[in-house]
Amino acid sequence: MKKTISFLMLFLWFLGSYAQNPKKQINTAKTTNAQKANFRVQVFEKKDSSSIKLLNPDPEFKNRLPIGAKIDEISNFQDLPKAAVIDSVWKAELLNSDLFEMMQREIRDQDYSEVVYKELPTDTLKARLAKLNARTPFNVEYNPILESVIKSYLKRNKKSMERLMALSEYYFPMFEQQLDRYDVPLEIKYLAIVESALNPRAKSHMGATGLWQFMFATGKMQGLNVSSYVDERMDPIMATEAAAQYLASLYRTFGDWDMVLASYNSGPGNVSKAIRRSGGSTNYWNLRSYLPRETAGYVPAFLATLYLFEYAEEHGFQPEKPELAFFETDTIHVKQLLSFDHISKVTGVEKELLQFLNPSYKLDIIPYVENEDYALRMPRKSVGMFVNNEDAIYNFAKTELVEKEKALPAYVEAEDKVRYRVKSGDYLGKIAQKYGVGISSIKSWNNLSGNNLRVGQYLTIYSRKPVNVANTGNARPSNEAETKLYTVKSGDSLWSISKKFPGITVQNLRSWNGITHTNLKPGMVLKLSRG
Repeated sequence: MKKTISFLMLFLWFLGSYAQNPKKQINTAKTTNAQKANFRVQVFEKKDSSSIKLLNPDPEFKNRLPIGAKIDEISNFQDLPKAAVIDSVWKAELLNSDLFEMMQREIRDQDYSEVVYKELPTDTLKARLAKLNARTPFNVEYNPILESVIKSYLKRNKKSMERLMALSEYYFPMFEQQLDRYDVPLEIKYLAIVESALNPRAKSHMGATGLWQFMFATGKMQGLNVSSYVDERMDPIMATEAAAQYLASLYRTFGDWDMVLASYNSGPGNVSKAIRRSGGSTNYWNLRSYLPRETAGYVPAFLATLYLFEYAEEHGFQPEKPELAFFETDTIHVKQLLSFDHISKVTGVEKELLQFLNPSYKLDIIPYVENEDYALRMPRKSVGMFVNNEDAIYNFAKTELVEKEKALPAYVEAEDKVRYRVKSGDYLGKIAQKYGVGISSIKSWNNLSGNNLRVGQYLTIYSRKPVNVANTGNARPSNEAETKLYTVKSGDSLWSISKKFPGITVQNLRSWNGITHTNLKPGMVLKLSRG
C-alpha cells in the first residue's frame, strides 16, 4: 500500500513539474542529436561547423573542455558587442574605395572655371583665407583658382567631404602624433586626404600605395617593406612616420612648405626645373604653369581641403561620429601565424573591423617570421581578453591550420635592389616585364634619357616581383660558385645584411663566420657562403 502511494505521489510530482515548465521538457528532445563529450556527461549542442556550445558545464571539468568549447565560452564571456564598437554608417566607410577614385578624378579633371556659390561670398572667403594664412606656414592667400576649387567642392562634394571628416576622426590624432615628432606642420594631415582619401589600401594606376601613396622604390628607401603577406606602405603608423621623415627632409631641401607639397607629388627634380623655368621664383602660384598638370591641381586641392575642414561648422557639415577612436585601440605582437577569421571567432570583433585596423596584411593573415615583429591592432576591450587566453587561441588556430597549411602562400619578400647586367637581346620593355616595374621607373632610377641600352651596361632596379625567402635555412651556393665576401658598413646588423642577400639567413651568417654575438664592427669581412 505504501509503495502504491509513493508511486502515485512521484507520478503527480512529475506531472506538476511538466505543467510548470513544458518548454524545458521539449528542449531536452533537441539534445538527441547533440554531441556528447567523452568524459562524464558533458553535453554539447553543435550550432554550426566551427562553434560548439557547452550546456550546463560541470565545474569540476571546466578546464578540460575541448578547444572548440573553450573558444566559444571565451567569446560568450568577453563578447564585444558589435554595435558598441562600430555603427552601421561608420562600418560602411571603413573599406570604401570610391572616395579615393573621386578625389583623384577631381584633381585630374578640375577645370578651374568660375563657380557660382552664393552661400560663400568672395569677400567672406578672402577674410577666412587671411586668417588661415596668418596661423599656418602655408601660403593660403586668396587666389581665383583656389576659390573655384573650394566652391566646386562645396557645391558637388559636400557628402563626400562629410564622409572624409568622419574617417578623419580616427586617423588625424595618429597623424598629428607622428608629424609632431618630426616638426612637420600638423596641417600636413590634410595631405593624406588629397593623396588617398584616407584609404590605407588605396593604389594609384602608377602603383603608389597607402595613405601617403608611396611608390615601391620610395617606400623601400624609407624602410617600408613589401612581402606576399604584408605591405608596410599600407600600415597607417609606419607609413605616416615614413611620410613625416620624408616631408621633413624635403623641407630641409626647399625651406618652403608649398614647395614641399609640390615636390611630394611630382618629385624634387620637377620642382627645381620649374624654379629655373620661372626665373628663380619659389612662389607656388608663379611656378604652377611650369609644373606637371596633376601637381598643378594638387596644391589647390590641399588648400581647399584645409579650408573646408577648418570651416566645416560654418558650412554646415555634419559628419557621422565614430564610436571607435585611435586611442581606444592597442596592439599585440603575435607569436604564431593567425588569420582574421581565427581572431574574429575568438574575440567577437568583426572581420571588417580587423581589416580596417590592420590594413597592411594583404591576405587577412598575420604571418610569423623569425626576427620580425608583426602586430595585431584591436579595440582595447578585446586586447585583455586576447592576452588572457593567448595559449588557447594559438592552439585553436594551429589545429585549424594543419589542413590548410599547404594552401597558404609561401612567405616571399621583394628585394631591396637588383643590379641587372644588360644582355644581348634585352630592351627596356623586356626587363620591365621581368621585374614587374614600369619602363619610366627604370629610366628614372638610372637617369636614362632614351630607350637605348648597351650590352654589359648595369641597371639598378627596385623589383616589384618578390623573391622566395621561405625555407632557406639550408640554402647554399652551387659548388662552382666562389665564396662571396661582404664588408660590414656602419649601421649594419646580421639581420640587415641577410635581407640584402635572398637565400641567406642570420643563422647562415653566424655559422659561416663563427659569430657568437650580434656586435659587428665596420670593416669586418663576412663570408656569404659555406665555403
